[in-house]
Amino acid sequence: MVGMGREICGDLGIAEEREWLVTNGIGGYGSGTVAGSLTRGYHGLLVAALRPPVDRRLMLVKLDETVTYRGAAWDLATNRWASGAVAPGGFVNIEHFALDGSIPCWRYACADALLEKRIWMEHGQNTTYIAYTALRAREPLRFTARAIANNRVFHNTGTVAWPAGVSAASGGVRVVTAGDALPLFLKLEGSAATPATELYRGFALPAETARGLLDRDDHIHVATFETTLLPGETVVFLAAAGDGTTAVEPEALARRRARDRALLSAWSGARPSGAAAAPGWVAQLVLAADQFVVDRAQSPGGSPGKSPGGSPGKSIIAGYPWFEDWGRDTMISLPGLALSTGQASIAAPILRTFAAFVDQGMLPNRFPDGATVPEYNTMDATLWYFQAIRACHEATGDDGLLRDLFPVLQDIIDWHIKGTRYGIHVDPGDGLLRGGQEGVQLTWMDAKVGDRVITPRIGKPVEINALWYNALRAMVAFAARLGEPAEPYQGMAARALASFDRFWNAAADYCYDVLDGPSGAEAALRPNQLFAVSLPESPLSPERQRAVVDACARALLTSHGLRSLAPSEPAYQGVCVGDQERRDASYHQGTVWAWLIGPFIEAHLRVYRDPDAARRLLAPMGDHINAAGLGSISEIFDGDAPFVPRGCIAQAWSVGEALRAFTLLDQAASPVQAPA
Repeated sequence: MVGMGREICGDLGIAEEREWLVTNGIGGYGSGTVAGSLTRGYHGLLVAALRPPVDRRLMLVKLDETVTYRGAAWDLATNRWASGAVAPGGFVNIEHFALDGSIPCWRYACADALLEKRIWMEHGQNTTYIAYTALRAREPLRFTARAIANNRVFHNTGTVAWPAGVSAASGGVRVVTAGDALPLFLKLEGSAATPATELYRGFALPAETARGLLDRDDHIHVATFETTLLPGETVVFLAAAGDGTTAVEPEALARRRARDRALLSAWSGARPSGAAAAPGWVAQLVLAADQFVVDRAQSPGGSPGKSPGGSPGKSIIAGYPWFEDWGRDTMISLPGLALSTGQASIAAPILRTFAAFVDQGMLPNRFPDGATVPEYNTMDATLWYFQAIRACHEATGDDGLLRDLFPVLQDIIDWHIKGTRYGIHVDPGDGLLRGGQEGVQLTWMDAKVGDRVITPRIGKPVEINALWYNALRAMVAFAARLGEPAEPYQGMAARALASFDRFWNAAADYCYDVLDGPSGAEAALRPNQLFAVSLPESPLSPERQRAVVDACARALLTSHGLRSLAPSEPAYQGVCVGDQERRDASYHQGTVWAWLIGPFIEAHLRVYRDPDAARRLLAPMGDHINAAGLGSISEIFDGDAPFVPRGCIAQAWSVGEALRAFTLLDQAASPVQAPA
């Protein structure tokens, strides 16, 4: 589905805009450009997660490969330098790039020889494989690879971990740095390895230049590997984090392919019978979905990698290459990543893992990469937890999970009634949920520049109260299912429903974004009101639901999601570029968010009951997977055409909501019954 020839690969600027990603299920990853050059400080062949899924370290940065064939040398690698030079320029030899399932695959034309390169990671291990195959050659090829390494945190800090020692080990080399850093083992099967400690200064990182971040990097040439590659032969390079040495596993590629097949088979088996055949890009997103699901090794009260009950702990990385696992992103993306892909078995471990972190009635906002204590500055992650549990139960009928989590949910409701952090509490005057304090961002519109929150939304945000109403209605259903008292939740839900009428802005014919804020009601046209239509139980009348969808369609809808603010609003910013302050200032002030296409399609289906029209709204995502993060969906896009992708190249809720929306369309074409 994802593939390109010399028209893309041979143009350095274009090839650098297309990035590949491989992951290992524990937070580690490899990522780079189609051209082979580094454009971000986050790029590397092995970024290891030392405390899954966080504490990530850039270890093997890249390989600078050269092939000598028929007396001529052919570069495969490409480097940009701070001087402006591009050397070597191996991108000109790329004849074709494609994703083979989840595996990035290059073909290099070297005269009449054709060399193939593949990259993948071992699931559950901080191990990367790079395989080279001589697909076509008249005589042997001499293959040389210079290993460029580091051992720093994966954020570019401007430091370099100079190796304390590079030594021969088990046919490869072992690289160690001072202190307690994890060693790196490198091996190319059948090769001669020559240790080296040569500093390469001044890698230029143009993507970081554009983002106003540190755009230079230094790394170390730690070893050179040389071997002869016979026609039709494959050799495999291995990079592994750890103290011991690791053998090249001959079945590693077969395991990766088998995992891809199993993922696609599970998804195919979960699709409703009689539905139309899915386009190829949807299958590619199913594989992308697996990249975000990770082990979480820090569940309190449990052993590493396990929740208190002893089952494996799970979480979801919000986005690659720089995000950790966030509570909000996890709960929003879980139905699409797990349930829509036929991977319902991973949903319960994720829900149980997060239950262990509930504190004062709140789910964590995020787990910072270098910290041991999660952050709790979120008003909505906790409410999305109810929706994730509701979706999981509807898909699986797992009453055991529901019974285990019900006390946690009761405690959450109780804390919201009496009040928890940041002024989050139920207003006794109208039964609506309010929260917020100066300098703290609590909703998904959470950009902050210094001490200034760009969209503070203090008061009663519209989506928070749509979520609150749905959480109460879910508790009514959960209590009835478990034989628990439902009356308290029924009463609170009825009161919230009656008060929700206050959100209606009759003059504008859509909802206020926030009520009872420091300056009264906020009337700016934003997409948050969509959740009052798309969530399972709408607090709006059918006429108002349609008006909301129409207002968002007119001003917010784009090919790749919804704008976060209407262009007619004075604060609108149509391009999300520049340094971090400029980008954060525009992050929720007009920038398009891909994940919002899910609730919009769901709301559109509810109002218009036209699956064909809704399906056409989703189709542009099929084109997007060939740009930016290949095979995946970006975090954000400019609000102005041509809607250039920005932010993370692969975002969990972008992928999850596209898959969930496709599943809704599938079900609209062939309705199925939920489990009893």
